[in-house]
Amino acid sequence: MKSEPSVADREIVISRVVNAPRELVWEVFTRREHVGEWWGPNGFTLTIHEMDVRPGGVWRFIMHGPNGVDYPNFVRYTEVVKPERLVFDHGKDEKHIFFRMTITFAAQGDRTVVTMRQLYDTPEARDHAVKVIKAVEGGNQTF
Repeated sequence: MKSEPSVADREIVISRVVNAPRELVWEVFTRREHVGEWWGPNGFTLTIHEMDVRPGGVWRFIMHGPNGVDYPNFVRYTEVVKPERLVFDHGKDEKHIFFRMTITFAAQGDRTVVTMRQLYDTPEARDHAVKVIKAVEGGNQTF
C-alpha cells in the first residue's frame, strides 16, 4: 500500500474551540452580515463586494489595514457541506491564488471545534506566508 505524501511542510493549521453550537458558528462564517464583523486580524475592517457560498461561488472582499493599506481578497468555493466543511481557493484575485483553505466545524456538545487548514503549493510558499505575511499570527487574531 502506497502512503500519501505528507503535507505538513506546506500547511498551516489553526484550531479553536468556540463556545457556540455548530449551526451558529457555520452561520457566522457563511453569512455576509456576520463575517464582515469579525474576519481578519486585529485592527482590520472588511468591505464585502460579493459573497456566494456554494461550490463555484465567489467571495470578493477588501481588507482595510490599520496602516491605511487596502488588501484585495478573492475566494472561490470548491466544497460547501453545511454545517461541516468549507473548502476554497484564496488569493488576491482569480489569477493569483495563494492557498487552499479547508475549514471544518466539529460539534462538541454545545461547542464547536473549528479547524482552518491553509495548504500551499510548496514549502517555500508556506514559509513566506508564515515569515513575511505573518499568516499564523493573523489566523490566530482572526479567531
